[in-house]
This record gives sequence, C-alpha cells and structure tokens, in this order.
Amino acid sequence: MDELDREILDVLRRDARIPYTEIADSVGTSEGTVRNRVDRMLETGVIERFTVATRTGNIKAMIELGVDVAVDTTGVARRLAEWDPVDFVWQVSGEADVVLIVDAADTTGVNDLITRARDMDEIVSTTTRLILDEQR
Repeated sequence: MDELDREILDVLRRDARIPYTEIADSVGTSEGTVRNRVDRMLETGVIERFTVATRTGNIKAMIELGVDVAVDTTGVARRLAEWDPVDFVWQVSGEADVVLIVDAADTTGVNDLITRARDMDEIVSTTTRLILDEQR
C-alpha cells in the first residue's frame, strides 16, 4: 500500500459512495487508476467492506468487555459480531479485550446487550459508555 492508496482510502472513509471520478480529481489521478486500486484493495482485504453511518435517533454505545484469560478472544468476538444491534466488534489492547459498538433503539436495548454479554461464561467484566456525538 502506498501514499495514493492511503489518499483514496481517506476519501472513501468520508464518503464510501463518492464516484471514482471525484476520487480521481481529489487525489490527482485517473478514474481507471482509482478503480483498479480499489478493486485490488478489496481483493487483498485492505478494504473489508463499505458501510453506512446513520443518525437514527437510536442510542449508540461502546461496551467494553473483559474476557477470561483462558478463552479464545477471536471466537468470542466472532459470536458477538452476530448480535443484531452490534455494528462493530474490535479486539483491543488495554483493560478491555473486546469492544462492541452498538446502535440500539433505546437504553433498554443497550442494557439487554450488557446483560447478554454478562451471561456469557467467557466474559469477566463490562464497562459501558454512551456515545453522545460522533465526528470524523
């Protein structure tokens, strides 16, 4: 990955629906070059997926989970990623092992997720933070 790839990714992070011609103008190259580079980044897994950020009026939260030392954290993260209100699952370093970014209808929905996580044998701790505002 070179500087041009990074510039293309920066544009896509702000707007994943922007036409390749506009990306090309922004980074100073041709539309074909942008298309080829995006295709290559998709094929090699640099770009995993395109997503949508919404302002639904829902409650967004970050739920930090501590996982037992003897547990396969990747396996736990994969199972958590299947839960409906979960937008992202991050494996992280620090006090928490796994972080869920959730978009729930209300605080009851967030609390249900926390309870569900605490019911898992592998989870030893939780910390929850409500997301009040989001900026790029």
